[in-house]
Amino acid sequence: MFATLSDRLTATFKSLRGKGRLSEADVDATVREIRRALLDADVALPVVREFTQRVRERATGAEVQQNLNPAQQVVKIVNEELVGILGGETRRLRFAKNPPTVIMLAGLQGAGKTTLAGKLGRHLKHNGNRPLLVACDLQRPNAVNQLQITGERAGVDVFAPEPGNGVGDPVAVARAGLEHAQRQHYDVVVVDTAGRTGVDAEMMQQAVDIRDAVSPDEVLFVLDAMIGQDAVATAEAFRDGVGFDGVVLTKLDGDARGGAALSVRHVTGRPVMFASTGEKLDDFELFHPDRMASRILDMGDVLSLIEQAEKAFDADQAQAMAAKFAADEDFTLDDFLQQLQAVRNMGSLKKMLGMLPGMAQMRQQLDAFDEREFDRIEAMVRSMTPLERRRPRIMNGSRRARVAAGCGQSVSAVGDMLERFGQAQKMMRQLRKGMGGGGLPGIPGMPGVPGGTAGSKKQKARVAAAQRSKKGKSGNPAKRAQQEQQAATRAAAPAEGGSAFGLPDPQQGFDPADLNLPPGFDKFLGGR
Repeated sequence: MFATLSDRLTATFKSLRGKGRLSEADVDATVREIRRALLDADVALPVVREFTQRVRERATGAEVQQNLNPAQQVVKIVNEELVGILGGETRRLRFAKNPPTVIMLAGLQGAGKTTLAGKLGRHLKHNGNRPLLVACDLQRPNAVNQLQITGERAGVDVFAPEPGNGVGDPVAVARAGLEHAQRQHYDVVVVDTAGRTGVDAEMMQQAVDIRDAVSPDEVLFVLDAMIGQDAVATAEAFRDGVGFDGVVLTKLDGDARGGAALSVRHVTGRPVMFASTGEKLDDFELFHPDRMASRILDMGDVLSLIEQAEKAFDADQAQAMAAKFAADEDFTLDDFLQQLQAVRNMGSLKKMLGMLPGMAQMRQQLDAFDEREFDRIEAMVRSMTPLERRRPRIMNGSRRARVAAGCGQSVSAVGDMLERFGQAQKMMRQLRKGMGGGGLPGIPGMPGVPGGTAGSKKQKARVAAAQRSKKGKSGNPAKRAQQEQQAATRAAAPAEGGSAFGLPDPQQGFDPADLNLPPGFDKFLGGR
């Protein structure tokens, strides 16, 4: 949603790089571009004015002029002001001291209240609560049925005594739902209310009546983030008519410019508490102002990425993989399939990559990425026998043809997949060997790596052979043949015995010529 705004702000900050000092003209130009970017993103005019005024005041103050890198300091100022506009701190649900906690959803029709009720119920259940969804939208066709299906998918119970479609009293249903929750010991009640295509007196009065009947602990205003400037006017109308404690932004995965998210907190004075980022039930998250500001400025959102990974990856599987890694066992296609499933459980790969810093510059490549490649790879692996998954090396031409026919892919596609897996397997072996030697592979100067201070026996042998090969060889064919024979004899000799520093054992005797010393140095070796 914030792609356009992010690109504009990133381009603005690029012009400041490399400047050791910012003049007043530089600040004016930067603030002017920020103002244009915000207005193009449908941010409310009062918000734009206050935001740019504060950025100008801080950018021309001592905190920038005395800084060694004023351009980075301006980015820091803009980031802090964005966090302030978005609410400053993360606002979480307030639970009642005596359960059940009642949460009432309000908003216009089409904002996504019913779907959001299921997402909120699933979120609460995962956090250890026992929620109940109450169907009080009795006007919109099939609204009750939709909530029942959504609740079933989310694994949450639904209280729906009335069929809806214009039949039933929503206030009575809300009151009966609260009583049912108290009898059945539910600790959270989520009340889904009706909406309209526009703000009207009848809708407001019904919402007020439901609010008075159940005395909710939290009233959440569900706001469609794609409706632009109308979002602010609608939020103000609900605040004055019904009142609400927090805002839930839906459809943040859309292509709108995002002005509602940046305006509603400042205009209404109510914090944004949750964000719906997709159509799936798992596309729901707490709204963190600092993380959202980082996304807008293309600084990434690594914390959210880590939280998603913790939810998706199974701890037992991770421990099993670590034990296998420590036991020097090869990475198999079965292991690869488990990791692939864990990554897919995290959600859209494009969305995950978008949380990394600087990925806005690769947005075109991300958009062109086909996530169905995961499906094709999984089909190839599942078309193999258990033996073939454990030992991919046995995949000859006939086996590849059989797998290709089983998964509907070409033989070359199966070969490419096996080749990429072989490279990954090789990398895992190198990593395991490097860590076994006390260091990381491929980093010069580190223990346990090629060119490092320590390593495996094979690595030391390769280094020694390379050093021997660097010694000068005689131009005389007879002498050169003798040197090569002596080198082969030394390489084939056992490593046992010898004295300190790798010299031959004096008791066994040795020829000084083997040392390749300059002429005249033999007199220092005991007169030999």
